[in-house]
Amino acid sequence: MSWYRNTVWFVKGLREYTRGGYESASKHFNPADVEVDVAGRCFLVTGANSGIGKATAKEIAKRGGTVHLVCRNKERAEVAKEEIVTETGNENIFLHIVDISNPKEIWKFAEKFRNEHKLNVLINNAGCMVNNRELTEDGLEKNFATNTLGTYIMTTALLPLLEKEADARVITVSSGGMLVQKLNISDLQSENGPFDGTMVYAQNKRQQVVLTEQWAKAHRNIHFSVMHPGWADTPAVRSAMPDFYERMKNSLRTDSQGADTVLWLAVSPEATKLPSGLFFQDRQPVPTHLPLAWSHSPPEDEEKLMEVLEEFSQKFKYVS
Repeated sequence: MSWYRNTVWFVKGLREYTRGGYESASKHFNPADVEVDVAGRCFLVTGANSGIGKATAKEIAKRGGTVHLVCRNKERAEVAKEEIVTETGNENIFLHIVDISNPKEIWKFAEKFRNEHKLNVLINNAGCMVNNRELTEDGLEKNFATNTLGTYIMTTALLPLLEKEADARVITVSSGGMLVQKLNISDLQSENGPFDGTMVYAQNKRQQVVLTEQWAKAHRNIHFSVMHPGWADTPAVRSAMPDFYERMKNSLRTDSQGADTVLWLAVSPEATKLPSGLFFQDRQPVPTHLPLAWSHSPPEDEEKLMEVLEEFSQKFKYVS
């Protein structure tokens, strides 16, 4: 069955997720949608030192936005910041060193950030795909800690800032891989059975879709969205999926093509004309389940996910 699920995902991806899929879809884009002056608006981008995060930050900076780069590696982050400032001429680029797999660090950062800055748009881009089961210093499985709990804490900790602003938005970078996963709340840290990093990552990305849908219901004055960037040639793909990269490298999207829908969701007035809580690909809302899929979950499971993440969140907030 897992072979079938992967095959469905792969075949679908060949058609839509590659560079050719982007080029086909982009023929229908309206360039004016992203020709927006966002001076005076503040954006926070996690995982912003490379790939889709850096490409997104750079495009926002070109449009005059104040950009906060949240990165784990100080050296690479400083290089990325210098590059963005040099290429865009925008000096309003700020750097914060935070490990998104460390919930205590996120709480500490968010509490300080709330006291010093405003925030209009949060872009949850940081993520990882660790192919062997690793635990963080807090005893958390690393993929879950980064992709799911880290995204949850960063978002909920900054909601008070977003609530204060007009046209506030939260965008989370997910993956089409989530289509092969049904929400599984019984094993959030992948303790049972063999460990498959690709499927754990896909499960985390399903969880991000559920988070977005739940947040959209609870916070009506903030526009939430989650998106799939397609298959892009990023450092993360090269390191986490070397076999996939070698097979597909001539068909992968550029990081800028992968970032296009993130940028559109972050700056375009057209994006917020659509309902909050949707899943996007190439500037269009798309289904979160394949046709006739088994991946639907009952509402009580989705509510349980939020409850469990809130329990984790508060535990580490107390420690911080």
